[in-house]
Amino acid sequence: MTILLDTVVGQATAIETLRRALGSDRVHHAYLFDGPEGVGRELAAFGFAQALVCERRSAPAGPSLFGGGDGGEGADQSSACGACSACSRAMPRADAHGRPIHPDIVVLERGLYEPGLIGRKTPESQDLSIDQVRTLVLARAAFGPHEGRAKVFIVRRAEELSTSAANALLKTLEEPLDRTHFILLSAHPDVLLPTIRSRTLRIRFAPLGESLVAKLLTDRGVEAGSAAGLAHRANGSIGQALALADATAAEAATAFTQRALAAVASKDFTLALDLAGDAKKAKADLETHLAAFSLALAAEGRARALAGDPTATAYAHRHELALRALRELDGNAAPALVVESMISAMRAAR
Repeated sequence: MTILLDTVVGQATAIETLRRALGSDRVHHAYLFDGPEGVGRELAAFGFAQALVCERRSAPAGPSLFGGGDGGEGADQSSACGACSACSRAMPRADAHGRPIHPDIVVLERGLYEPGLIGRKTPESQDLSIDQVRTLVLARAAFGPHEGRAKVFIVRRAEELSTSAANALLKTLEEPLDRTHFILLSAHPDVLLPTIRSRTLRIRFAPLGESLVAKLLTDRGVEAGSAAGLAHRANGSIGQALALADATAAEAATAFTQRALAAVASKDFTLALDLAGDAKKAKADLETHLAAFSLALAAEGRARALAGDPTATAYAHRHELALRALRELDGNAAPALVVESMISAMRAAR
């Protein structure tokens, strides 16, 4: 039996807020889960969706979100049962790019779907397009849940919504059908349209404590001494810590960081072109390398800021450019062009 909300660690305040909403039958129609990557936001979103579609979760007497319901004696309204068919199908599947197979839980993400499936001729390389919103949200907005409990739309990296997609989504956010809910996930919520933010209930997910990240690593077999060091470098993200835990991958990521910094400082663009050429050959590793690079830039920027070094601002800007490169890569942009563009932008801001 798997109750997804029970598996979220280090986010007691956020999870308690969600459980209270479920328990009181006062679930908001739209939520914004904001906080860093790799701290449990997405797991909580699927856990919340699981509880909403659960076939055995009880409903209070009288009119309610589910129109009565029959949860059975002793059923907990604030939690999914974790055992019914709906709960099982609400689980994200690795073989489906982290999407569940429940028809009433719909995931939106830039580049997640083949262009033809959402009415496009080209991939979504820059942003989450209006085509995806039209196909997955607007086309279903006039209909209730397929199986009668609730319908949940989960938007990964909501800050990547194009302006037209955000405006199209806004219309549904303003007047959703009963039992229709949206969960927007974002590490950069201030990038969202103010009108989107104003129509969502914000739930904050904080960085995980170093001791918790270290424990999660040791639970996964990482030696305790190494786990402490990795946790210190992971900026409160278990996802980043796990990526750094692979010694070979960590060594390669460190080498990438050193080469990238050398390319930024170089008098010409030769080192940048060499790095871009190697990135093209090792596309599968580039995401990990860029993530490690962004973390190294953030850590260096913080250290310089604490020391009163005025160059801290430059490192903060480089950190943002590295994050932008990650988003471009995730949108299926060419690896070599991603690296070239990132280094070029960093050199221009020296």
